[in-house]
Amino acid sequence: MSGPNDHHVSSSSNASHSPRPSELRRWRQHLANERAEAAIYRQLAQRRTGEERAILLELADAEARHEQHWLNLLGDQVGPPGRVPLRTLLLAFLARHFGFVFVLALIERSEARSSYDEDRDATPTMAADEDIHAEVVRALATRGRDRLSGSFRAAVFGANDGLVSNLALVLGISATGVSSHTVLATGFAGLLAGALSMGAGEYVSVSSQLELLDASTPSPDASSALPQLDMDANELALVYRARGMSADEAARRAAEVLRELGSRGDRHLGMAGPDPDRRETVGTGLRAGVSSFICFGSGAFIPVLPYLLGLGGVTALVVAAILVGIALLTTGVIVGLISGGSPVRPALRQLLIGYGAATVTYLLGLLFQTSVG
Repeated sequence: MSGPNDHHVSSSSNASHSPRPSELRRWRQHLANERAEAAIYRQLAQRRTGEERAILLELADAEARHEQHWLNLLGDQVGPPGRVPLRTLLLAFLARHFGFVFVLALIERSEARSSYDEDRDATPTMAADEDIHAEVVRALATRGRDRLSGSFRAAVFGANDGLVSNLALVLGISATGVSSHTVLATGFAGLLAGALSMGAGEYVSVSSQLELLDASTPSPDASSALPQLDMDANELALVYRARGMSADEAARRAAEVLRELGSRGDRHLGMAGPDPDRRETVGTGLRAGVSSFICFGSGAFIPVLPYLLGLGGVTALVVAAILVGIALLTTGVIVGLISGGSPVRPALRQLLIGYGAATVTYLLGLLFQTSVG
């Protein structure tokens, strides 16, 4: 947050010299950036409730305080507003129309690139504010990622598997010299079989994970038994030892629980169960299965699209490879942005893996054609 030295810096700067045109342009640019960022936080807050809404509004207020700093420096020379950077305009558009986590991940990267550390006219407090803002946004984005991680993981894996596996299948079958009709039929068979397999696999995987979490949840009988424990023997310490604590740590923890039992008789057994937010992170089996089925089918449809449109031979192969390459780059960029990192590396990684698998399968198809011939 801005401190009292913000006003001191601004007044002393105006008193010491008349600002140069380059300084005025820079201050106006900072002013425009702060106004745009405050507007983004307010737009995001309109789509949230509770604590998240309150945090976003606090961030908007902090940006407004930074805005006032530049207004104080500019005085009566505010002039026309500086041009808002393209990335800030993009964030504003996304904040109005797209997902909360996606926008927060982009804002996190934007806050981390603040130039206030190198700007002599920005106060140390403002630079520190921007560093803290980046961490606040990171924490909000992490909460959002936890909420969608189960279905998002299934969706991304499903789409990539559909793209890569069906492109490889189509190229491999095509390389054997069969007709375009056969390639199309094979591609659709691969689409349906793969989507059903992925959907069923995700459903079983997530359902099994939830069952394991349920198996680790403390029994209600354990808490209700606390008042009847032998205070001398203190069997409760065994629970904590079984959960990984040392004997001394377990004894101290059990003693604390028993001391507080009078005022908090419904207290659970500390580390006896998993974090309840884990269920939200994992998602549900049905949601993960349906997400994986739809996304795999969508990805697997792209390699067969050229054949469905009547193309054949090398032309169909090239068009399929280009379309799949664009899709792989897109999913890689989305994964990179939502994770808060650079989108370039995951995009190129997925492209290289997809094309590598397709190339190997195509070469095997050529080899099979040669050996049969």
